[in-house]
Amino acid sequence: MLPWVEEYWLVRFLFQRGLALLYLVAFLVAANQFRPLAGEDGLLPLAEYAERATFRERPSLFYVLPDDRAVGLAAWSGVALSLLALFAGPYWLPEPYALPASMLLWGVMWGLYQSFVNAGRVFYGYGWESMLLETGFLAVFLGAGASEPPVVVIWLLRWVLFRNMFGAGLIKIRGDDCWRDLTCMDYHYETQPMPNPLSWYAHHLPDRFHRAETLGNHVVELAVPFLYFAPEPFAALGGLATVLFQSWLMLTGNFSWLNALAIVQAVATFSDGLLAPVMPLAAPVTTPTPLPLTVLSALVALLVLAMSVRPVVNMLSPGQVMNTSFDPLHLVNTYGAFGSITRERYQLVIEGTDVPDPTEADWHEYEFEGQPVRTDERPPQWAPYHLRLDWQLWFAAMRPRPGPRQRWFLAFLERLLEDDPGVRGLLRSVPFEDGPPERIRVLRYRYRFTTPEERRETGRWWVRERVGTYVESASLADLRSGSGGRRVR
Repeated sequence: MLPWVEEYWLVRFLFQRGLALLYLVAFLVAANQFRPLAGEDGLLPLAEYAERATFRERPSLFYVLPDDRAVGLAAWSGVALSLLALFAGPYWLPEPYALPASMLLWGVMWGLYQSFVNAGRVFYGYGWESMLLETGFLAVFLGAGASEPPVVVIWLLRWVLFRNMFGAGLIKIRGDDCWRDLTCMDYHYETQPMPNPLSWYAHHLPDRFHRAETLGNHVVELAVPFLYFAPEPFAALGGLATVLFQSWLMLTGNFSWLNALAIVQAVATFSDGLLAPVMPLAAPVTTPTPLPLTVLSALVALLVLAMSVRPVVNMLSPGQVMNTSFDPLHLVNTYGAFGSITRERYQLVIEGTDVPDPTEADWHEYEFEGQPVRTDERPPQWAPYHLRLDWQLWFAAMRPRPGPRQRWFLAFLERLLEDDPGVRGLLRSVPFEDGPPERIRVLRYRYRFTTPEERRETGRWWVRERVGTYVESASLADLRSGSGGRRVR
């Protein structure tokens, strides 16, 4: 058999396991974080979603059952189903049971996660949420057992990957000047939402490397995606370039499961003949795709093509908007990332005190899981696990005071002053063991990586400079009455 003969049983096997692993991470994040962020008593209460949206606009199980018990049941059910898809699943059931069992498994996971995305609002407002749903919807129609997967669904997965990569390339080349003069990577590693242990080292690579990698970014995102639709082995070469590119991003940053999901999608650019030499599992003797699944997948393809018109028009438009859904089920979306690059990194540092008339020494800092506070601590690795609070803190710090999209922030401060256990669980450490502080404030700092010389002398990873007060000193009564939280100039 020639290595580029287009059979896809192994492709499906590898793709399904990769997607199941990402579903597992996503449901674990929901189980651990959704309730304090967007549950019954969350920073954005679940009842607000049920009151302000219609089921048709944002369909979710939590529209019908807006309570934390339903949230917990849905999240842990998703975890169990993801483990089933990862380690056992219906794939080895005899015909004709494998196909309907597989479709039911992937369909239920998709529906459960849809509920979290549509009810999670700003805490779930990321491109990789829609991308996981779009990819998960197509996974429903990949089939199972010894039958071959529908080739049209493999091509639809390549279409998702194409829009993911090409949309990101277009938003960059149209956006910030630094993408065109090849200087964006001079800033990216330092100012990205959540640096990881290798970000400091990547930031200090030579300028020539940063120019080359910025140019390489344009090649991989604007030229390579067209290879996805070429015959093998060229499609696989495009997929391999994408895997290497996304792996570098995973090594040097914490972008939730964005990069891992792109790698899983890129599996669809390969064929069994190319995967067989590196897979520990041999494909069985396969049977043709069942006729009902062939017909159903053709109908899905027609639906996707029809729904692709608006995303493609947006993608090709000079006014391109990134990471947007055009339907309430997130079936076909538009993607893009980092159309602009921030040149300076701002951080919010939350402090509390028990002293009635405190000096600076009487304020004590809260520490986050992913966002830097202490300058002597190395940035952590969290991806593909997603720290939703930390990501929103990065966005919040861009402004000198809380804006409309940060209306959750003052509620967050209230929960800290109430010593709410759910919110405490989202933080790395709380400086008050015997109860909450009497007052709280939020300072705004400019952070930068230390130079190699500064790191050798001090052992620190960051240098910070205070640039303002984001929220002035306030008690719980102040915050509840609305008299607290104003910025001090």
